[in-house]
Amino acid sequence: MSAMSGDPESLVFDWGAESLAPGRRGAPLSFDDETLRDGLQSPSVSQPSLGEKLELLHLAAAIGVTSADVGLPGAGARAAADAEALCREIVAAKLPIVPNCAARAAEADIRPILDIAERVGRPVEVALFMAGSPLRRHVEGWTREEVLGRVEAAIRFAVGHAAPVTFVGEDSTRSHPDEIAAVFGTAMRAGATRICLADTAGAATPPGAAALVRFALNVIRDAGAGAVGLDWHGHDDRGLAVANALAAASAGADRLHATALGIGERAGNPPLEQLLVNARLLGWTRPDLGRLPDYVGLAARALGVAVPPWAPVVGRDAFRTATGVHAAAIVKARAADDGDLADRVYSAVPAHWLGRAQEIGVGPMSGAANVRSWLRDHGHAPDEAVVRGLFAAAKLADRTLTDAELHALVIAHSGQAVEE
Repeated sequence: MSAMSGDPESLVFDWGAESLAPGRRGAPLSFDDETLRDGLQSPSVSQPSLGEKLELLHLAAAIGVTSADVGLPGAGARAAADAEALCREIVAAKLPIVPNCAARAAEADIRPILDIAERVGRPVEVALFMAGSPLRRHVEGWTREEVLGRVEAAIRFAVGHAAPVTFVGEDSTRSHPDEIAAVFGTAMRAGATRICLADTAGAATPPGAAALVRFALNVIRDAGAGAVGLDWHGHDDRGLAVANALAAASAGADRLHATALGIGERAGNPPLEQLLVNARLLGWTRPDLGRLPDYVGLAARALGVAVPPWAPVVGRDAFRTATGVHAAAIVKARAADDGDLADRVYSAVPAHWLGRAQEIGVGPMSGAANVRSWLRDHGHAPDEAVVRGLFAAAKLADRTLTDAELHALVIAHSGQAVEE
């Protein structure tokens, strides 16, 4: 078999394939979109309009998200009104998304969620959070018994009003095993149907995330609560949010929390777009990623943030190169009429999954192959005089040239070519 034939996957050895496995007990891996709750807690974002929130919810459904945190109604009238509007849209448009709302372990936070559920005519999951770590208890002046009592009372109140409850153990990744077992055991006995391990301070590492998930699964098993689901909610303070989430899923967490572009408290959360792509690459799920650029683009506009050009998967440069060696390899693969190979030779993520293609630019690190490829891609004949002119201009530049600059150079050097 020649190097330019066959399935590109057969030419790749994946060293990580055997170290990661999906979900637990055959449970499908799912994703909870926290953009409209934890994401909006970022101090650097703008608050989107209700219309933008509704549109983002539709796009979340289109990319395979199956649950979404639509806000913290206990935060005030606007938060409650928007959360209700989002829940109404899910019902009216029959979106395949289960809504949830965040709540502190207090009836005052839970009641607005119950009211929303009653008015829209369907249950709304209560994501009830409480910190039981010794560090947080010390700061707050809480006793262990007080925390356990508040957790039990709040969950029983919600469950007593027919609300499904996910108990979110804040700061789980810095809590002692006996503390985790006590608070999760209390939550399950009170009626919580899901448990969420929260890396609230972004302190976890991938081995630690996996160890914590395995411990939590043992707690669930020992409680005889095998049907209780297990979530992972991470933060990116150490730059490990994506790796931690994947490690958690590999160890058995079956729902991962994430946000568009990773926005959120401090350094943010795992970027949803990266988790979806990695889950598909690992063979865990098969989300349709064609609308992912639309989802991220809307989130960026609505939140008033820029998408870094180098952002994995969705950045301007994610599938773009101006380097000679890389461009030459892509051109060779294209010449063999092998689009899949061209899409993978210098990319771990197939660009066509996102409706994109490999792009070749021209700049000071380029070779002649870049120039010829750019000319062909933009409808110009690769006349050698033009190639030489653009190549010389690129070598004198201090950055990748824009398409407008290159078109102008083509015009200038095409005239010279005619004279020659």
